[in-house]
Amino acid sequence: MRFEVVTLFPELVEAFAGVGLIARAIETERLKISARSPRDFATDRHRSVDDAPFGGGSGMVMMPEPLVAAIEAFDAAAATAGQARARRVLLAPQGAPLSHAHARRLSALPAVMLICGRYEGIDARVGELCDEQLSLGDFVLNGGEVAAMAVIEAVSRLLPEVLGNAQSLSEESHAAGVLEYPQYTRPREFRGVVVPEVLLSGNHAAIEQWRRLQSLLRTRSERPDLFASLVLSAADRALLAAHDRQAGS
Repeated sequence: MRFEVVTLFPELVEAFAGVGLIARAIETERLKISARSPRDFATDRHRSVDDAPFGGGSGMVMMPEPLVAAIEAFDAAAATAGQARARRVLLAPQGAPLSHAHARRLSALPAVMLICGRYEGIDARVGELCDEQLSLGDFVLNGGEVAAMAVIEAVSRLLPEVLGNAQSLSEESHAAGVLEYPQYTRPREFRGVVVPEVLLSGNHAAIEQWRRLQSLLRTRSERPDLFASLVLSAADRALLAAHDRQAGS
C-alpha cells in the first residue's frame, strides 16, 4: 500500500517511517510512504505557503497554490508509474473523527494521500478538491502531521502480514465493537494486586468467557456510547445478568 503525505515537515513523517513495524513493512515492500512539502512548490523568493485571511482575523492561512501543486505532483508521479491516484484525505478539525471503520475502509485502497494543514487553517478551496476529511477528535493540534501518522498506523496494521498476528487484530479494542479485556503478565502479584485466578486455571473455555465478560463490562463502563450500539447475544446478556446479580448480592 502507498501513503503520500503533503506536509511542511517531511522530516516528521520520515522519522516516523523509520521505526517499529512501519519501518519493517517498508523494508519488506508492503508499505511505501512518501512526503512532499508545499514549500517546494512556492513561486516567490521567500517560498511562501501562507497569507493573511480575507475578511481579517488572527493568524495566517495556507494558500491553495503550493498545496494543490504538491497534491498534483503526487498524482502525476503515480500516473507516470501506471498507478492509481491516491484517495485524497484532508486532515482537519472539521473532519469526521477517525474510527476503526475508517481505517478498515482505507486499508482496502491501493493508495491514500494525507494532506496536513498548519497555521490557522487551509484555504477552503483545497478541501473541495479532497475526497474526504478526517480528524482525531474534538481538539486542535498545531498541524496535521500527528493525525497523518495516526492514520498510517491505524490503516497499515490492518494490512496482511504487517502486524504478524492476525488473531490479535480481531481481539483488539474496537475491532469487534467492544473494548479489549484487561491483560496481565508476570509477576502474578504486583503491589498487592493479584492476577485473576481464572487466567491461571488453564481452563480455556472459562478464560474466554471471563474475557468476554470483561470486554462487555469495560465497554459499558468506559464507553456507554459504544455499548448502546452493541447487539448483544443471548450468551452476552446471560453473562452480564449473572455478573450484575452477583455484584448486587
